[in-house]
Amino acid sequence: MQHRLLRSFGFRLAFTYMVLFGASVLLLLGFIYWSTAATMSRQADATIAAEITGLAERYDIDGLAGLIDVINERLSRKPIGSSIYLLTTAINTPIAGNLNRWPSVPPDEEGWLNFRLENAGHDKDEIHLARARSFTLSGGFHLLVGRDIYELEETQRRIVRTLILGFVITLLLGGVGGVVLSRRVMKRLEAINTTSREIIDGDLSRRIPLQHSGDEFDALAENLNAMLDRIEELMEGVRRVSDSIAHDLRTPLARLRNRLELLRAEQENHAQDPTLVEQAISDADGLLKTFNALLRIARIETRQRSEAFCDVDMSALLHDVVELYEPLAEQKGQSLELLADAGVHMQGDRDLLFQAMANLLDNAIKYTPPEGHIRLGLEARGVTGLLTIADTGPGIPDTERQQVFQRFYRLEKSRTTPGSGLGLSLVEAVAKIHHMSLVLEDNQPGLKVLCEFPLSQPRTETTSALSKS
Repeated sequence: MQHRLLRSFGFRLAFTYMVLFGASVLLLLGFIYWSTAATMSRQADATIAAEITGLAERYDIDGLAGLIDVINERLSRKPIGSSIYLLTTAINTPIAGNLNRWPSVPPDEEGWLNFRLENAGHDKDEIHLARARSFTLSGGFHLLVGRDIYELEETQRRIVRTLILGFVITLLLGGVGGVVLSRRVMKRLEAINTTSREIIDGDLSRRIPLQHSGDEFDALAENLNAMLDRIEELMEGVRRVSDSIAHDLRTPLARLRNRLELLRAEQENHAQDPTLVEQAISDADGLLKTFNALLRIARIETRQRSEAFCDVDMSALLHDVVELYEPLAEQKGQSLELLADAGVHMQGDRDLLFQAMANLLDNAIKYTPPEGHIRLGLEARGVTGLLTIADTGPGIPDTERQQVFQRFYRLEKSRTTPGSGLGLSLVEAVAKIHHMSLVLEDNQPGLKVLCEFPLSQPRTETTSALSKS
């Protein structure tokens, strides 16, 4: 578990964030230290420079005796303190001050002397650092003014220790936060992996649990669950198709086999019946038609690009469909009426749209009784168009209106009529790739099919009407 945690993406992300955050904190703390230490050092240097200036002015006013009095007065107020004074002759013989000899270190480029103070502070064994500056007075006297910077260095060391401790605490908190975050991410991912393994093992009903937090993991789980719902639906569709194929094709295959057996027997008796051959061919054509319809639906559903899409005049397309089926409607004594707004266009595959509209009209004519009425309508409604096909046939019960789009699904009262139950399945496949909505309603009596689709261009304000009986 620990190894998996260290290799997890969440931990690597948290660790990267911790490193970047730690580097930022380190830079910030370094800036704080630099600004604080530099300010304290500048203040100490400014104090020393101010004292040198004041003592030099006192020497100019009161002479050597006055300068010695000022130095002794300051040292008497604070015998053991941070101020350092030393007044010497030209040969560095001490005259006044709290140093017994002139420091042996050379000054730096700016004239500052940094040296050690032995027996400093309350503990005589302590060694402190001092920082001072020399000044030559008139008459050859040398004046050294400085400060014991032990307290300054101690303060700086405390600042450094505090900054280091803060940096370590920051890293520890970042590490703990990274581990907690990684465990939480791993827990969410493990739930997804567990569900995925159960689905792989065959339980297609399993779904990824949601925490309803509204975060990215919930969004991912919702999308995966929607995908699983679709996969389960497709698998169920495959199962239904397999059952329907076995049910609907078993009878024609049995008839075809029996007729071929009769043909073989009659061939042996030299008394062939030509009607048996025609019936066998008809059965074979029916089977081929069913399989061709299945292949056509599969090609439509798996089409990834709309390369054959173009601007389609739906008004002209409906006129062509009605013109094709007019003789069939007249033969059954049905009245066929078309009311279509002219100039209704959409982007689509004209051949597929023609096939879908033909299937809908063919079903209407097939199930509408003689002397019945079939009405087709086409109108534009803003940015969408609405196509209506209404008949006065037996209609479809409410409980079966969604099931009729399944492959090989046929109503019980339609089992005796010719057909394979694939017509509406093809219509639905065409509608999906064209972003069309299909709704079945009661026409009282009969069935009304509503098909709404997006328009590709504004329509013209003209209407065409066709009525045949």
